[in-house]
Amino acid sequence: MTHQSNVSWDLELIRRYDLSGPRYTSYPTAIQFDSELTADQLINAGRDSADHSAPLSLYVHIPFCAHVCYYCACNKVITRNRKKAQPYLDTLYQEMAQLSTWYRDERTVNQLHWGGGTPTFISDEQMRELMQALRNNFNLRDDDKGDYSIEIDPREAGDDTLAVLREIGFNRISLGVQDVNPLVQQAVNRIQPTEQVAAVLDRSRTLGFKSINMDLIYGLPHQSEQSFADTLETVIDMSPDRLSVFNYAHLPDRFRSQKHIRAEDLPSAEEKLRILQNSINRLLDAGYVYIGMDHFAKPDDTLAIAQAEGKLHRNFQGYTTHSDCDLVAMGVSAISQIGDVYYQNEHDIAAYSQAVAQQQHAVKRGVMLNPDDHIRRAVITALICQFEVSKSMIEKRFAIAFDSYFGAEQAELQQFAADGLIELDNDMIRVTAAGRLLIRRICMAFDIYIPKQKPSSNFSRII
Repeated sequence: MTHQSNVSWDLELIRRYDLSGPRYTSYPTAIQFDSELTADQLINAGRDSADHSAPLSLYVHIPFCAHVCYYCACNKVITRNRKKAQPYLDTLYQEMAQLSTWYRDERTVNQLHWGGGTPTFISDEQMRELMQALRNNFNLRDDDKGDYSIEIDPREAGDDTLAVLREIGFNRISLGVQDVNPLVQQAVNRIQPTEQVAAVLDRSRTLGFKSINMDLIYGLPHQSEQSFADTLETVIDMSPDRLSVFNYAHLPDRFRSQKHIRAEDLPSAEEKLRILQNSINRLLDAGYVYIGMDHFAKPDDTLAIAQAEGKLHRNFQGYTTHSDCDLVAMGVSAISQIGDVYYQNEHDIAAYSQAVAQQQHAVKRGVMLNPDDHIRRAVITALICQFEVSKSMIEKRFAIAFDSYFGAEQAELQQFAADGLIELDNDMIRVTAAGRLLIRRICMAFDIYIPKQKPSSNFSRII
């Protein structure tokens, strides 16, 4: 497959198809996770179905933040008290020791990610200890060839911290920027001067970090087409390797901190669409490749290369190049993907700590994939990662006849084709330039669980 950076904007199609829908970081999605399944059932099924010779991906959730960002919907603990971190880390080490006995084998850790919260909330010494604990329990690489990344709040990352991160093995960072406009920053309680972000970026490059991602959010209070265009120019000048441009979903009834954001200060739905359209066009003009959903990367970035080679993958950390890895996640609310199983830890920090103290793990709920789930996951993953799926490849892999197996989906696929979202031939389903922005909606056609629910109450809008 070659790069097709062309994304075309068809407002009529967007209005017709812009429903609510999953982001497909997994299939089945987390809505299907069942708390009736016992932890033992999930763990045993995962261990029995895992490929114990394949590499691993590790995720560590550090939930603490010193400041609340009003837009945030992550599972977090807001505190200025840095002493709260150590008891949590001690629990994490206990959980890690158990996970290591289940999943370590001789498996090399090719991917590692610390997310949050704010992972750099913990001290430099605690970060050293945490990485050493991971090395003691799992087979981490020491040749700098893995993808070892961490989320960074520029306000919580001095020169010393960045040097420590590089020293202990991180080679990729993701910076939360959101917007550079002071008025917007003030409205969402995240004030960080552009000079501060630029300093972190420059220092990271000097230290030899391989890849730098920046997160932006559109749809925040006081944003306009012009103000966000100005933010984008500032960010393009900094030249990050990857960019994520997320849609802010205003759900104050679900996320308490969002009650601080006044609905009347938000841009209209029409203005949000124009901001997104302008942003996509500008990033393509600047030479970035549209990876899909909210993600852009430079053509020589490993994400863009993996997509061009048909090897891109998607998991709870978003787009990734490591499709061969089981994902072992630790920490409060963390989600693992082991063999045929997804499972999630306790969401509440007290419940998580108590569960680990009592049973060495905190598995709360999950799902075991059935044969149909595997087939549909393969189709959805191909579409959302590569923008195409080969029917014959699916047929060969799963011993099915594609068109008859997906007989119930044919009418919807024909409608997508008639509307110009996809192109169909005897073997291929290809997403068109106009369909790329609506890829979540196209994937929903293959999601057998969607008709059984009202997606609108559980998922964000597609655009």
